[in-house]
Amino acid sequence: MGLGLLGRGVNDAKFLAECGAELVVTDLKTRAQLKDSLQKLRDFKNICYTLGKHRLEDFRKKDFILKAAGVPLDSPYIMEAKKNDIPIEMDASLFAKLSSAKIIGITGTRGKSTTTHLIFNILKAAKKRVFLGGNIRGMATLPLLKKVKEGDWVVMELDSWQLQGFGDAKISPHIAVFTNFLLDHQNYYHGSMDRYFQDKSYIYQFQKSEDFCITSPKAAQLIRDKRFPRRGRLVEVEETLIPPDWNLKILGNHNRKNVAYAITAVRLIKIPEKIIKNTVEKFSGIPGRLELIRTVNGVAYINDTTATTPDGLRAALQSFPDINRTVLIAGGADKQLEYQPFIEEVNKVKKLILLAGTATDKMVKLLPKRNKMIVVNSMKEAVIQAQRIAAKGDTVLLSPGAASFGLFKNEFDRGEQFIKEVKKIKKAA
Repeated sequence: MGLGLLGRGVNDAKFLAECGAELVVTDLKTRAQLKDSLQKLRDFKNICYTLGKHRLEDFRKKDFILKAAGVPLDSPYIMEAKKNDIPIEMDASLFAKLSSAKIIGITGTRGKSTTTHLIFNILKAAKKRVFLGGNIRGMATLPLLKKVKEGDWVVMELDSWQLQGFGDAKISPHIAVFTNFLLDHQNYYHGSMDRYFQDKSYIYQFQKSEDFCITSPKAAQLIRDKRFPRRGRLVEVEETLIPPDWNLKILGNHNRKNVAYAITAVRLIKIPEKIIKNTVEKFSGIPGRLELIRTVNGVAYINDTTATTPDGLRAALQSFPDINRTVLIAGGADKQLEYQPFIEEVNKVKKLILLAGTATDKMVKLLPKRNKMIVVNSMKEAVIQAQRIAAKGDTVLLSPGAASFGLFKNEFDRGEQFIKEVKKIKKAA
């Protein structure tokens, strides 16, 4: 249920088809919209498709349903399957249920991707057999069953939707990292932060007494207050545990916290300190997160497209001491979030270029200095305007603070369009 465009659904379908499953793939997107994904599955004769819609009959008389992350909580099709006693599975949790691997799972509203990749890099540097899984672009976790052996490590980025599957399966990772809990996804959770937290909490709810949950003091207090079941040991982490003589390349104070979580996780499994230090000092981050694309004509262009919340945008702005020399490209689609708390910081930027959308409509009403903002309808227009405004020594920062749907296919498409336009900028003679 949900083939999608990013590759995870395709790779799950391919794996199941290769295993001999008689497979029905259903997606609300049309055949034309899914053209690239369908092309990759063209050789499989044991797949049939229901596209442009879902049908109740597809959710009856099946051995199980593999649903994509983000299927609505009140989906009548999932209700139909449950009514017919059909198991509902998800990619990452089904892998965890079937695999004998040792799993490190990372969740949180912000910081989970960076923490995941840093932990993976450290384990790889330590010559461990380690794999990436979970919410990794273009990657399905289930096919790792072909590769992963007993005793291997799998480092999984887990969003709240994927953790629903862990909740249903009543399993949690051996080592859990819970980076933070901030306002997000209220369009999906119908305004319920409690329901959002409940999904997040599955990362630790089913741990055993010898397992660990690494988190911040603030999140640890929230975990205690919520009183969900917990047997694993709670490990509270401050960024001050990073030795002062370590030279970090990665930008942003918020990323120091992510580094601290990663260090704590790998120390629990006795990775030598020298390997940890060397890997941390080499790590400059991952694409789409405060990623320096290019410095041209003295202007730095930075891609932070994965900042899809006001908190993410605030963290990005706080990474630059000269905020008044920042041309900010922000805005987009609303996820029923609050924008008032970060308006004061946004007002300090040199110029604000807003990508049209429902979140932008909210922002415009809150921003007093209308002469400091421009609303545009494409990334091309946004970068052209930014190039005109930015002077030598300035930074052009794409950090939307909002979702991408509307003008873009997804947040990655938004970042790629930014990169494409930035690469077109010609050096001054």
